[in-house]
Amino acid sequence: MLAITGGKILTMAGRPLEKGTVLIDGGKIAGVHAGVLAPAGAEVFDASGMIVMPGMIDCHSHVGIVEEIYREEGDDSNEMTGPVTPHLRAIDAVNPLDLGFRDAVAGGVTTVVTGPGSANIIGGEMVALKTRGTVVDDMIVRQPAGLKAALGENPKRSYGREKKSPATRMASAAMIREALIQGLTYLKKESPERDLKMEALGRVLRREVPLRVHAHRADDIMTAVRIAGEFAIDLVIEHCTEGHLVAQKLAEKKIPAVIGPVITNRAKVEMQGMTLATARVLADNGVLFAIMTDHPVVPVQYLAASAALAVKGGLSAEHALKCITINAARILGLEKQLGSIEPGKDADIVILDRHPLDISSRVAQVFINGEKALP
Repeated sequence: MLAITGGKILTMAGRPLEKGTVLIDGGKIAGVHAGVLAPAGAEVFDASGMIVMPGMIDCHSHVGIVEEIYREEGDDSNEMTGPVTPHLRAIDAVNPLDLGFRDAVAGGVTTVVTGPGSANIIGGEMVALKTRGTVVDDMIVRQPAGLKAALGENPKRSYGREKKSPATRMASAAMIREALIQGLTYLKKESPERDLKMEALGRVLRREVPLRVHAHRADDIMTAVRIAGEFAIDLVIEHCTEGHLVAQKLAEKKIPAVIGPVITNRAKVEMQGMTLATARVLADNGVLFAIMTDHPVVPVQYLAASAALAVKGGLSAEHALKCITINAARILGLEKQLGSIEPGKDADIVILDRHPLDISSRVAQVFINGEKALP
């Protein structure tokens, strides 16, 4: 058993414990207590004067798929040979030795969702991974973690310039509908011949995983909401740059969002409405949302810094921390396993020398599944 003692514990499940103890056994959190408590024979990590918090979760990235230091050699994010590729699986492109995973751990990020880019209308299945390991199969937390889709500029740019569909937003929406209708037809067959594309769409239509739609502009966000309503599927809005303009609609439909990247410029026309106030407005309207890095757009180790900028835009510090811990876990359907320091959850713990939203904070140690992840 391991006892992390003496630190201020940000449990994300209630009030902080000013000086507490986290007990870890068998890769799980065995107990959380006020005061210093070290059972006989336990290994002790003295966190006195430090902050103890759950491992951070980056809900949207391309870690391991768009590899550090490489260009086309290590970029497997977009299969631009056809606009509808739901059968692609991110897990088959992840290099667990990508330097991005090392950077994630160093920044206190213990879980990432990685997946295809946004060149295709439907790009493939995303995967949630722990950030420590050498074999990707051993790092899986949830596979698949959603089916990636995209609206707006990227699919138009990828195919319209080649005089192929989609060349307009109308075509993009129509192609998503066509794919979902094909999936419904497939599900109605008694003994269909196996079809990997239809199986992936079937997981969305059976609400086993959400359709996670890249949408920056407010009208693209509402197109995704419209399609989700037509097919009664679960939806997550990715990026949600103009989410502040339709926050009430997202709240009414109980549609979550993963916002960001925050530390970036207006790289595209559809990002002209970018503002640090988006997070605050979503929170004020009761929308469940997380904060992403979109690594490598923003390096994954700057997830906490991204949350700190949301505070600059008016979001409370407590809510910002939830956006990279328990709220991220809820969006992924992993709240019983990750996102807070509670008995029975994975022992993914980060220890810092000061508050994680302090830009000068330093990660002193990281535990993933109860094991030290830093030298």
